[in-house]
Amino acid sequence: MSPPPSPFDLTGRRALVTGGTQGVGAAIAKAIASAGADVLILGRDEDEIAIQTRNELRDLGVQAELLIADLSAAPNDHLAPLMKAIDNTMPGIDLLVNNAGTFIDTPFLEMTYERYRTTIDLNVTSGYFLTQAFAKRWIDQGIAGRVLFTGSINGVLAEPDHTAYDTSKGAVAAMVRSLCVSLAPHQIRVNAMAPGLVRTPLTDIVNQDTRVESWMKLHTPNGQIPSPDACGGAAVFLLSDAAEHVHGQTLLVDGGMSVWQQPDVPEKW
Repeated sequence: MSPPPSPFDLTGRRALVTGGTQGVGAAIAKAIASAGADVLILGRDEDEIAIQTRNELRDLGVQAELLIADLSAAPNDHLAPLMKAIDNTMPGIDLLVNNAGTFIDTPFLEMTYERYRTTIDLNVTSGYFLTQAFAKRWIDQGIAGRVLFTGSINGVLAEPDHTAYDTSKGAVAAMVRSLCVSLAPHQIRVNAMAPGLVRTPLTDIVNQDTRVESWMKLHTPNGQIPSPDACGGAAVFLLSDAAEHVHGQTLLVDGGMSVWQQPDVPEKW
């Protein structure tokens, strides 16, 4: 007698991962593919990194495709052609990962409307309306779709000069709760995974400045600044049957940083 399937198995599923060509998005895409799902990664540029990520996904034995699109444009302008392009590239998407985002490091008193709007449009608005487009389809077709947003520890802990980014990630957490209330009655699950500090191209200062690295490790209970791969398992869990009764939640993947008021100062600091 064969054992029952794992509740973490995503075989037969098809996932769209926005911002899936590098960093946290690529790590999520690879974890999903390792769990058996076909994956369509969406990126802004068809560069060497994007192609390499697609090929690494294919090496995992699933169908993997790359689609190029700019999600920062107004949804009224790009959403209909984007959905058509998704259908032409990989029809039957039932897992949506809203990971695309941007980070603009600008002091509050120097923030411009254009920079603020760029952050909100990509980090919040694009995922909101892409989720709406898929939800309408899933409801019409009776599909129990699953949605995962990539939030951030910045949604609960503020940083100096990160006001637009902090605001956008706080909005993601609130949006996940609100969309849960709207979509759970239709058997569509909406959750978020919120990383703490991980090593990505956007956090390269950690690799360039050992003082910053030491400071951040000091403020993380497990003392680690991991690669984006640390986020993959959490994403698979939230998209899998194992999280069947998990709705509207943001799972922090932060080494405990968000629960520590402040560390003790080392004697030789």
